[in-house]
Amino acid sequence: MRRSPWRFLWISPDIRNRLLFTALILVIYRFAAHVPVPGVDRAALLQLFGAQGAVPLFTLLDLLSGGTVANFSILAMGVYPYITAQIILQLLVPIVPALQRMSEEDPRQARKWMERWTFLLAVPMAALNAVGQIQLFQQFATTSILNEPFGFNLATITMVVTMTGGTMFAIWLGNLISEMGLRNQGLSIIIFSGIVARMPSNFARILADESTRWVLLVVLLIVTVGTIVAIVFVQEGRRHVPVMYPGRRVGNRMSMPVKGTLPLMVNMAGMIPLIFAQSLITLPALLAQFFIDSQYETLRNIALWMQATFGGGSSAYWLLYFLFVVGFTFFYTDVLFAQQNYGENLKRAGAQIPGVTRGGATQKYLTRVLRRITLPGAVFLGVIAVLPFLLTLFLPASGSNPGLLATSSAGLLIVVGVVRDVYRSIEAELKLRGYDSAVLVR
Repeated sequence: MRRSPWRFLWISPDIRNRLLFTALILVIYRFAAHVPVPGVDRAALLQLFGAQGAVPLFTLLDLLSGGTVANFSILAMGVYPYITAQIILQLLVPIVPALQRMSEEDPRQARKWMERWTFLLAVPMAALNAVGQIQLFQQFATTSILNEPFGFNLATITMVVTMTGGTMFAIWLGNLISEMGLRNQGLSIIIFSGIVARMPSNFARILADESTRWVLLVVLLIVTVGTIVAIVFVQEGRRHVPVMYPGRRVGNRMSMPVKGTLPLMVNMAGMIPLIFAQSLITLPALLAQFFIDSQYETLRNIALWMQATFGGGSSAYWLLYFLFVVGFTFFYTDVLFAQQNYGENLKRAGAQIPGVTRGGATQKYLTRVLRRITLPGAVFLGVIAVLPFLLTLFLPASGSNPGLLATSSAGLLIVVGVVRDVYRSIEAELKLRGYDSAVLVR
């Protein structure tokens, strides 16, 4: 009887050391998450997040950051500026001919270029995000959350520099995990730890409300189980396209062509559309803060409208969020698939899809198939994104706890995706070291 290689998880010294190192980095990250930004009025901040009817956007940002937004810690922006910068550069590759040529001719050099410029772009994006986030909180707070007026002064510069430095520190910790801990999982683990760290406080908030305690607990259980099942079902969905591979010459004989399949994922984009759509839809609200006090009435009215529409809570906000997620799922999937260039790769290998010409025609055929199967995956991601709003329509009692319901949707998508990737990564490491070859004979 073949036994699972996971029983050797703690026996392998290399894997054990990587797991321990990852745990140590997460402890450091969670400790830094409680270091506050200087110059913030803690009482005003507590009043802003503790008030009934808090802005759903704030609740969602606080959830995805692991409570660092509510604490206004140095890690309040997490690693999201880096992820946004990475996505922007990935989208530029098929648009800029020079970048596309570099990625095709020298992938290693292209990867180094991407890593270097992602770091450089993440710094100004983090600074801009910090300014917008401070301004956004100031606009919704009944009393100023800052000890000194916001403006071009030493206190404001200190806050922006501190928050930008915190983001770069979180990125550095994530890279340490990727290099010395769980391979290529650093940033995902950082985001995962923040979401999971926020769940106990959500449970405590439910149990503290005696009027809706059991109703929300039942809803949480049903939504969580149903969402996890749906996420696993969609994420594992594949469309297997038949492919004929050429036979091999063995001596003087030629073997018959081999039938194979090319699996196309229903959701190739993963959780990226949710993250990027969140950043994109909050950008107008962040930019509007710079024009709220404009002396021009028209500009001021536009800024107020953008704040009301993109600040969260309205039906228009959730509708736009749904459309952004669906649209960006198609866009990002097309970009990723175009970079992989299956048509040319299959042509070089001598393989062919039955009834389809090799090369460009194959790529067009696969793109058409992929777009059709991406539709249910994109709609699923959109529903996951707006699930908190949908639940508040059918269960008004959940409106007092939107953060919990966000955990059961967008947060769960990230958590399940990271757990799945980590599981496969560790299993691959175990098999690479031969720990799957042990067989127990009774």
